[in-house]
Amino acid sequence: MDSIFAVTVNGASVANRPAIINLLQAAGLPTADLPSTMEHFFVAVVDGIVVGAIGLELYGHDGLLRSMVVNELQRGNAIAAQLLQQLESHAQKKALHSLYLLTETAAHYFERKGYRPVTRDAVPAALQASSEFSHVCPASAIVMKKDIQSL
Repeated sequence: MDSIFAVTVNGASVANRPAIINLLQAAGLPTADLPSTMEHFFVAVVDGIVVGAIGLELYGHDGLLRSMVVNELQRGNAIAAQLLQQLESHAQKKALHSLYLLTETAAHYFERKGYRPVTRDAVPAALQASSEFSHVCPASAIVMKKDIQSL
């Protein structure tokens, strides 16, 4: 879909944290374990307003994609795709091999982007010990993986 507005995707700053929290809360996503520094997070901005966000946690050669959210009024404008592309590019620069994520609502979206369901047992131990895996996301969440070293 062609958008009639300019979206920029940039690295997030601490100043973006309140806007990211608001977006996550509006979407019913967890915020309790959101990092204070916002390192490895990205925001989508339209007219100076944060309308989307995505984050990455690093665990050795693997990463955990987390907190992908787009303002409900901006959905359908390819903002999520831009955020995901930025995050995957960042992950490649960090020499990660694979990205993992947990989702309850967006499995079909991520499948279209090359992510495949995996069992929790297939996830590296360091990721399983993360707050997202261990207590933030419910056990019913779908675990997905994408190999990115060859992208």
